[in-house]
Amino acid sequence: MSTPMALTDLDWSQDAVATILGLARAQSTFSADDLTRDMRKPPHPNMAGAAFSAARKLGYIEPTGFRLSTNPTRRHGVIRTWQATPLLAAIARRQQ
Repeated sequence: MSTPMALTDLDWSQDAVATILGLARAQSTFSADDLTRDMRKPPHPNMAGAAFSAARKLGYIEPTGFRLSTNPTRRHGVIRTWQATPLLAAIARRQQ
């Protein structure tokens, strides 16, 4: 049985989704490596994937493919690449 996670950083998920949206606006494609580079460490390793899932469910990002990770802890494992959806691009244009 697993031990319950103590959430010490309650804002991490919201901050991660905001960072993902920033990555989507700034780069043609991006990955979890970019999130790891730009964000503080999550309280639990699964939270990064949940943040990408949340941004996808909101309709802001979509998967584009896969590549090898550059993060040494991932040991060149395969990770998904993402891009902004037309919805996010339209929102960004309206905010200008």
